[in-house]
Amino acid sequence: MEKLKFEVNIKAPAQTVWATMLDDATYREWTSAFSETGSFYEGDWNTGSEIRFLGPDGEGSVGGMIATVEDCRPHEFVSLRYLGQIVDGVEDRTSDAAKKFIGAHENYSFTEADGVTRVEVELDSVDEWAAMLNDTWPVALAKLKDLAEARV
Repeated sequence: MEKLKFEVNIKAPAQTVWATMLDDATYREWTSAFSETGSFYEGDWNTGSEIRFLGPDGEGSVGGMIATVEDCRPHEFVSLRYLGQIVDGVEDRTSDAAKKFIGAHENYSFTEADGVTRVEVELDSVDEWAAMLNDTWPVALAKLKDLAEARV
């Protein structure tokens, strides 16, 4: 497992950045960097909730990841812990492929100062995904920045 870290400064209040990052409609926009065919979530961001990150997976099926929200402090911090994957619409929490990342964390921190919010993303990545994530997270955060700054 490799630790990855990404950050962006956004000229908008933390509340605006938070809403832009996690509201369904804008979440779909900025996460398009990870999947051209679309990305969305089912569930909510409350501490203790289970949430599914989904997108088209092959011939009309859905694939993605299952996580639990370990901590959520609005406008400050969100921590996710991965529990499994979804392959061809079916939950998988036991295969060798799923076990590679079960327990991995993804954390988002929001720090506001002088009208600028710094978003820091820290995540655990399986080795074979690290290069893709290193390429796509900066693109995703640039989209988030554009979306949030357009709201102020």
